[in-house]
Amino acid sequence: MISRYPVAENGRVTTARLRITPELQMFLPANRRQEWQEVTPDGTATLGHHVESLGVPLTEVGPMLADGRQVPPSHLLAPGDVVEVHPVPRPQPLPEEPRFLLDVHLGTLARRLRLLGIDAAYHNDMDDPELVVQANEERRVLLTQDRGLLRRRALWLGAYVRGSAPSDQLRDLLQRFAPPLRPWTRCTACNGVLAPVSKDEVEPELEAGTRRSYDAYGRCESCGQVYWHGAHSGHLEEIVRMATAWVA
Repeated sequence: MISRYPVAENGRVTTARLRITPELQMFLPANRRQEWQEVTPDGTATLGHHVESLGVPLTEVGPMLADGRQVPPSHLLAPGDVVEVHPVPRPQPLPEEPRFLLDVHLGTLARRLRLLGIDAAYHNDMDDPELVVQANEERRVLLTQDRGLLRRRALWLGAYVRGSAPSDQLRDLLQRFAPPLRPWTRCTACNGVLAPVSKDEVEPELEAGTRRSYDAYGRCESCGQVYWHGAHSGHLEEIVRMATAWVA
């Protein structure tokens, strides 16, 4: 912890102090992961700029309190200011039911979100500017572990995905946004909506064992892939069970 402010030769305070709460310290450089951070106001850089300069994306920041008063990222720091920087609240309020766009590194997470009936767009060939354009045009929350992508000024809303294992990533997203779950209603391949179809309609596309064993079918309205209840492995059933428990 910093015990005092550095002072200039004339004895005046020259820095401000930011208290980075524990939930946000993971974004700080390893050699600076401490609660109190000192920054030097220059009269032009905003509070948001100083926070991002420390390594914390503003998409992950919630209330910022200066002397107990909430201030926006545009707040201009002055020497001697003390500001508490808190994480975004969980669940994070959004103006509408969340829809997501995932970057190239989160394909497994995208399929798991679709399994749960959550609208999750994903492409494995989009660059950063294209992702920002789609997220903005379709009002999707851009999910990524690329902090530089989250700092793009044009992006309307993004979120850093915590965890390296897909199960940890899924839990993080469900706890952050609490989206409604509608398991088995989306195509895990393309994100399209599944519509019920009769067995007779899809019978030519089925293996003999499937025709004998199952009677209820759905078809993706976008790509045409056929699904049937009971075709899910125990692994997928367990993902749905755990996800339902996490958002209960």
